[in-house]
Amino acid sequence: MFMESVSATAQWTALKADVCREYEIFTWGYLIKGLFCNRTLRVVLTMRLCKIAKSSGGVSLLFYPVLNLFHKFSVQLAGVDFSWITDFGPGLKIVHGWGLVINPKARIGENVTLFHGVTIGGRDQLTSNGELQSVFPTLENNVWVGPHALIIGGVTVGHDSRIAGGAFVTENIPPYSTVVGNPAVVVKIRIPSSQALAE
Repeated sequence: MFMESVSATAQWTALKADVCREYEIFTWGYLIKGLFCNRTLRVVLTMRLCKIAKSSGGVSLLFYPVLNLFHKFSVQLAGVDFSWITDFGPGLKIVHGWGLVINPKARIGENVTLFHGVTIGGRDQLTSNGELQSVFPTLENNVWVGPHALIIGGVTVGHDSRIAGGAFVTENIPPYSTVVGNPAVVVKIRIPSSQALAE
């Protein structure tokens, strides 16, 4: 599930899911701890708060400039390139974080895990009629991306896939895949237990 153009209520729900990914439970205490003591969770939470302020409208918009500054400050402290306008699903987890780069036009699904040094970037390509087109990656739900992996261009990484550290992904990846190497190759496709039992 992607979160583009969703309500403030849905963004609050997503924020709670982000806290649960980090601490296994949501409490207001953990939310405050994440905002002030957890470098990588802070950027996720300030991203959500910016989205909440923008989607709520009215009086909430008055808080947006301050939240936007807080997000920019948090990004600098975390050593990541992480725009709040990117479309992130709930339950985002950043591990270590240093050097993480995410293009603002990428799309990230639910319960995605991103390690340090990951790049999720766009690419320009020529269409069949010779026009220049910019394309951006989509990561579906439950994707795990290891350290220093690169995912570039208009590729889709299928749900429940694992991208090994250092992999360079420039082609679509099917669901349940394990991917390694430069250029990246699928070395394993897991069969979900529910499908295995059905067969």
